[in-house]
Parts: sequence; C-alpha cells; structure tokens
Amino acid sequence: MKTILTTTLFIIFLFFSKTFSAQDSLIVIDELTIDLSKLPKDDNCITCHIEIEFMPEGFSHNDIHMQNGLSCAGCHGGDPGSDDEETAMSKAAGFVGVPDRKNIPGFCGKCHSDINIMREYQPRISTDQVSQYFTSIHGLKFKQGDENVATCISCHSSHKIMSAKDPRSTTHALNIPATCNHCHGDMDYMSEYKIPTNQYEKYKDSVHGVALLEHEDTGAPACNDCHGNHGAAPPGVTLSKVCGTCHIQNEEYFSETRMAQEFRKEEKHACLECHGTHDIELPSDEMVSINENSICLDCHEQGDRGYAVADSIHTLLNNAIVAYDSAASRQKDVQIIGMDDVEMDFLMQDAHQDLIHSRTLVHTFDPHRVMEKTSQSIKNSQEALKLGNMAIEDYGTRRMGLGIATLFITILVISLIFKIREIDKDKGVK
Repeated sequence: MKTILTTTLFIIFLFFSKTFSAQDSLIVIDELTIDLSKLPKDDNCITCHIEIEFMPEGFSHNDIHMQNGLSCAGCHGGDPGSDDEETAMSKAAGFVGVPDRKNIPGFCGKCHSDINIMREYQPRISTDQVSQYFTSIHGLKFKQGDENVATCISCHSSHKIMSAKDPRSTTHALNIPATCNHCHGDMDYMSEYKIPTNQYEKYKDSVHGVALLEHEDTGAPACNDCHGNHGAAPPGVTLSKVCGTCHIQNEEYFSETRMAQEFRKEEKHACLECHGTHDIELPSDEMVSINENSICLDCHEQGDRGYAVADSIHTLLNNAIVAYDSAASRQKDVQIIGMDDVEMDFLMQDAHQDLIHSRTLVHTFDPHRVMEKTSQSIKNSQEALKLGNMAIEDYGTRRMGLGIATLFITILVISLIFKIREIDKDKGVK
C-alpha cells in the first residue's frame, strides 16, 4: 500500500513539474508569445533582446532558419557567444545589422544562391531565385532604383519565415492570394503604377478562387501559378501558354484552329479573351451558343459562320445532356427499387466521360469532331436507359409473380383451414 501511494505521488509530481516548466518556458513580449525551449542555447543576441524586451516585429520561434539552428548571427553577423555588446556587434565580428532595402536580395542570396550551403538543407533546391527576381517586374524596377517594389521579405517576411508547406507560412498555397493582395490590393500603394487593385476581389469569387479559398484545394491555381514566383511576370504578358500547363487538351485543340492564328496576329491572349483573367467563372454549355449568355455573340452575329458553328455545337451538347439526364434519372429509379445497376453504371460512366470530352472538343470549333463524341455519349446513355427500363420491367414482372404466388399460397392456406375444421367437426360428431 505504501509503495502504491509513493508511486502515485511521484507521478503527480512529475506531471505538475512538467506543466509548470512548460508554462515557465513561454514568455510574452509586445504581444509575441515566445517559447524559450525552442530557441538556440547560449545565444547572447536572443538573450539580450529578450532581457530588454526588444524583439523584431513579427518574430516567431517557428521561423525555419531558427528551427534549423540558424540564429540572428546567421543573417546579421556578429559574435553571439560574446556577452559584450560592442564586441558582439563589431565590424570585426562581421556584424551587418539591419540591411538597407537595396541590399536585401543580395543579403538573402548570399546563402540561397550558394548551392554548397543550400545542399545541406535541400539537395534539390533551386539556387537561382535572386537571378530570377531580377528578371521579374519587381526586380527590373528595383534595379531602376524603385525601392517600393516587393523584395524577398515582402513575400516571405523577415523573422517568421516558414516552409511553403506550413499552413502558417505567408507563401503557403492557401495564403498566396492574401500575400500578393497585401500590396496589390492597396490603392494608395499601387496608385503610381496605374495597376487595378481589385484582382483579389475578382479572384476569390472565380472558379479558381472558390476551389482554393473555400474548398482548400491546393491544386487550384493562385497568383504565382500564372504570374510566376521569383520571376513574376507583369500584367499584360501573354498567358495563353500558362493556361495550357493545366488545361492541356484545351490549349492543344485551340492552338490548331484558325481562330488561334487570328488571335496571334492581333496579339490577343487566346484563353483570356473568352474566359477572362482573375474573374474566371465556371464554364457552362451556354457559353458556346446563340443565347443571351453566349460569349460567341461578343464577336459573331447572325449570318456569320461562327454564329452557325456556335448554334450547331450547342445543339449537339444539349442532345447529349438530355440523353444522359434521362438515363441518370432512370438509374436512380433502378437503385431505389434495389435492382442491379452495375452494367448500367459502367455505361453511364462512359457516357459521362464522352460528354466531358465533347466539351473539351468545343475548343476545336469543329461541329463534326464534337459530334463524334456526343454521338458516342448518346449511344451509351441510350443503352443504359434500355437496361434501366428492362430492370424496371423485370421488377414489375417479379412483383406480379410474387403477387400471384402470394394469392395462391393464401388460397391454399384458407383451404387447409377449412379442411382442418371439417375434419375436426367430423371427429366431434363421432
């Protein structure tokens, strides 16, 4: 009994000692919560800044450099082992301090452009970020002396840099639009560049923005997927090939058309002419039609060949959709009554795939090629509908057979009851 009590008290002591020690390692300076246990040991730079309660703005102990053992001196130089301020921050110790804005790309590049340094952390990492930066609109303007444009720290921050895979990072896929919007959504900041500042508002309601920001689909494109990262392209650059990196078949089909040739002559941006840029909506079958939601009518009018092509393609798609919807409705009926729909489901999958391919073939602007796929989709839908009707009919036949069998059994049971009563009555008379 004494042993059990001693053990229990020891466990309680350990629990509370760990709890208190964990709490003791957390300090708050200027609303920044810092976990001392995650900071480098015997680093007088950090020790001193904590003592005087003067930490860099936005500092985080989760900074990727800090977590890899690269403390203040790794970037700013100096001697973190000395407790003498003058010695620690002397030129002899290589102290840099806060770099001038004009020196920031080179400041970060002294490590990130050195493959021998970066290989230790990520063997396959690119080390041309700085050279890419100076090909971007940001870097080109920076070279011209415009220090208002974005540099490394504008996007990555300074003292809370985290891996792009970390959801807290300013460069995580879900955070990229907000990071770019920090500057590009500021009307005062962007006024001298004559650039619109409503890109983020348009993007967040677009098919890409909804997928990324609402559904958290990190495969959906953000700003950097179209404009680039360190070599970001300016607005107005031809982006048709960019769309094709994801929408491969659409771009291939379109590039073979006469319309693509005309667009190139007029230096139009292909995909963007019909789908837009930041406010791209979910495509619909009405886009290629002669109805009020058609985009074909923006350029074509009745009597044009383009007008007739749009009408023809829309009719083909609509016929395939009607056939597919009829079969899908019948499949639901089959599923409700519990009949086998396996073979029907295979046909429906094929019909759906053919319908998707038909919509992709719209970019050929060739009704004959669209017809090849819509005809196949309609054929599969009709075969599926036929199977569904057969299943419903079979179900009706089975129910009728069950009804007749039930009636026969009921009559038989009633007859047996009467016969038993007759037998019992005869026995009673005797």
